[in-house]
Amino acid sequence: MKVTKEILENKKVKLEIHIDPQAFEKGMEKSYLKNRKSISVPGFRKGKVPRKIMERYYGEAVFYEDAINEIFPDAYDEAVKETGIEPVDMPEIDIVQVGSGKELILTATVVVKPEVELGQYKGIEVEKAEYTVSDHDVDHQLEHVLEDNARWIAVEDRGVQNGDRVSLDYAGSVDGKAFPGGTAEKYSLDIGSGHFIPGFEEQLIGMKPEEEKDITVTFPEDYHAEDLKGKEAIFHVKIHDIKEKELPALDDEFAKDVSEFGTLEEYKADLKQNLQKTADDNARNTMENQLIQKITDNAKIVIPEVMVENEIDNMVHEMDYRLQYNGLNMEKYLKITNTSAEDFRAQYKDSAYNRVKTQLVLEAITKAEGISVTEEDLEKEYAKLAEQYKRNVEEIKKSFSTNTKVIENSILVQKTTDKLMKEAVLVESQHDHENDHDHDQQHDHAENDAGKESVIEEEE
Repeated sequence: MKVTKEILENKKVKLEIHIDPQAFEKGMEKSYLKNRKSISVPGFRKGKVPRKIMERYYGEAVFYEDAINEIFPDAYDEAVKETGIEPVDMPEIDIVQVGSGKELILTATVVVKPEVELGQYKGIEVEKAEYTVSDHDVDHQLEHVLEDNARWIAVEDRGVQNGDRVSLDYAGSVDGKAFPGGTAEKYSLDIGSGHFIPGFEEQLIGMKPEEEKDITVTFPEDYHAEDLKGKEAIFHVKIHDIKEKELPALDDEFAKDVSEFGTLEEYKADLKQNLQKTADDNARNTMENQLIQKITDNAKIVIPEVMVENEIDNMVHEMDYRLQYNGLNMEKYLKITNTSAEDFRAQYKDSAYNRVKTQLVLEAITKAEGISVTEEDLEKEYAKLAEQYKRNVEEIKKSFSTNTKVIENSILVQKTTDKLMKEAVLVESQHDHENDHDHDQQHDHAENDAGKESVIEEEE
């Protein structure tokens, strides 16, 4: 096989690949064997027609497509290795010459990874980030643990109060007609959660078990269903039961129930230690992000559009996965937020560009500094993942056996980042970071958006 390379504009390369006649003949024979049962010739049973007869009847071109599909992947991979290019997209294929007894000549035009012109990346000034965990932070964490371990106790001697959990039936109508998603039976609702449209939960206050009444509410003007925006709706509701939250006592017995410790003080000390570790990790991440952003800004790259679009695809896929984890999907999310797929992708364009540029810059620094992955690095990473996912090391190794590149790339990024941090110059921050770690625990905006209008959950 022979390959020639031509550099084109816009980060494209054209490879002209010459495949010898013998290799092409093997592809033709495989194509014949694949298709012989589906091609009929008068006077012959299907599957029994000799290849020469088929070619005489239909022309040998009948086998070209599958023959080329059989040969091209390996030939293209070999051509990529031989020329040393780094494709970032699928190639555009053109056939220059094809026919039995001839060289198969193809061209493959493909976008390749751009070159990076690194700017300053050593001795970069980075503001120190230090987060200190206080007793208040520990108490705040304990409140969450108490909430998670609360019991719901049935009450019968009073009406609904804010904070209660009720089981109810509801049936909604607009202009006297029911609408999709407006009806449910024995629906569990936490009063004050804001899960229903404004005014709905508030009008349940005071209702008692088995009580029924009509509630009138108005759908918001920005509601996701076009035919309900701004419309007045009437819901007939019936309360089945009311439960109030009972928090456990915060004492040594509680600590024993929720942890491995025998006293509340020991448990609080462990919570504080874990919170401080998280805070330290957040501080480190803050400084690393600051450093990498500066280094990325100092570099110059012309990034092909296809790389940005591919990264947007990855980000949309990540978002879809998070939505499914929370019981939604992309289609429903777009309806809720009244966003088109095109506008949604456009929101990610700048972030995708920055991701791609950062990745390319870090790769260039890794190469310039001669950073590599050792067997020891791999073993440490496998051990860390095994601990994180509560599995043994051999299971982790097996799960990555066909794709060790993922692990290796992760290690390379971290080793490169560690080296850059060692060479950075830490300066005192102009801001007070103390206790800022609380603000770092932000939920993805999409999950918030998805939760706040789950009224009358359409397509429940």
